[in-house]
Amino acid sequence: MTIRVLLADDQTLLRATFRILIDSCEDLEVVDEADDGGKAVELTRVHRPDVVLMDIRMPGTDGLAATAAICADPDLSATRVLILTTFQTDEHVARALRGGASGFLGKNVTADALLDGIRTVASGEALLSPAATRSLITRFLATPDSGADPALLGDLAALTAREREVMALAADGKSNTEIAEELFLSPLTVRTHIQRAKTKLGARDRAQLVVFAYRSGLVRPPR
Repeated sequence: MTIRVLLADDQTLLRATFRILIDSCEDLEVVDEADDGGKAVELTRVHRPDVVLMDIRMPGTDGLAATAAICADPDLSATRVLILTTFQTDEHVARALRGGASGFLGKNVTADALLDGIRTVASGEALLSPAATRSLITRFLATPDSGADPALLGDLAALTAREREVMALAADGKSNTEIAEELFLSPLTVRTHIQRAKTKLGARDRAQLVVFAYRSGLVRPPR
């Protein structure tokens, strides 16, 4: 199945370069291009791409606001956003994750890493290592404006005790293999629990599941 990609970047030459690179792969294709965040949202609603490759700094609506708009639209629940930018600051990473982004790459990434990143987020996985997840969550997502939200407790109650346990360990930055070893389960069983938790909570990927774990109060950052 071909992965359909929308490019959102205000640099014409860069978009052209990305298009050539992506279209050179048999399993990838560029469906359209946007030069600002507002247009990216509009074109995403038109084309329903699998992945939006989103720059952060663009005129008008920036990439972070566009990401939040796309990820908040239930009609676009199948679309993943991969942030690609030269401005890889901690604040941008945190805002991208809060907005619903599934991955984050710097523009100095290699061609192969970029293509693999597109495939990774298209598959429903987060483009974040366990270590990066731990660092981002504990340092930035667990701030006063993202503390435990009582409104999320009802959703959390839909999970089984084991699903909550696995989700909490994932929020601590542990990989499926590490969780399996700690709980004496198989990695496949852990993956199944993660997938069921994502389905019940409407999480797009592992990154959003981790965000939910902190915002619901299931886990708290170390002090």
